[in-house]
Order: sequence, then structure tokens, then C-alpha cells
Amino acid sequence: MTSRATRSRRAALTQLCALAGLGLLGSVAPAQEPAPRIVEIEARRFKYTPDRVVLKRGEAVVIAFHSIDFVHGFNVPDLGIRADLLPGQITRVPLRPTAAGNYAFLCDNFCGDGHETMSGVFVVEG
Repeated sequence: MTSRATRSRRAALTQLCALAGLGLLGSVAPAQEPAPRIVEIEARRFKYTPDRVVLKRGEAVVIAFHSIDFVHGFNVPDLGIRADLLPGQITRVPLRPTAAGNYAFLCDNFCGDGHETMSGVFVVEG
């Protein structure tokens, strides 16, 4: 013989199972990481604009380069990142800095007199 409390628990469990089977309880989705922040940088003889970009440590970003006039290079020696920036195309470079600090970037494709001034810095904050 079953008690009234046991019958109530069984009825509640049966209802929950029915709702779950119909998809009416909803589901707990795992937390999704936010989409990376897009940082646009223009490359043209003999500068990057902007040439100073502030990032947060651990933040996922995509640097979207627009080369205006030449196949410029993009090199961040301290992070081991390098890419060619083709004119008329957007070159996307993913980046997730893991340590605070200043990380210089530069053009490593000779683009004419003034090439040596084509540089910038990522300032990664804490």
C-alpha cells in the first residue's frame, strides 16, 4: 500500500517527465563565449591607423586590416604573429593576449622611403 505523499511525488515526477519529453522545460545551455571584438586598422604608406590599440588581457579580438595601397606586412615579433595585408582585401588576424604589456607591431614588407616609421603598439591592460 502506497502513501498519499508517495503518490504525489510519483504524479509530480510523471508530469516533469512528460514536460521534458515535450521540450517544455527548456534546457540549460552552456555559457557561450562572447564573439571576439573587431578592431579595424588601416594600413597605408607609411602608417597604421590607429597605431595604438588598447586591449584587455585574455580578451578575444580580431584585427581587421584594410590595406589601401601596397602589400604591407604585419608583424608582432613578441607574440609570434605575422600576416601579409593585401590591398583591397580585409585581412583578419585573431589575437588573444595572455599577458599585460606593450607589444610593438610593424610593417615588414619594404614599402618605400618612410617604411621604417610604419609601426604601432598594442597596449594590453591587466
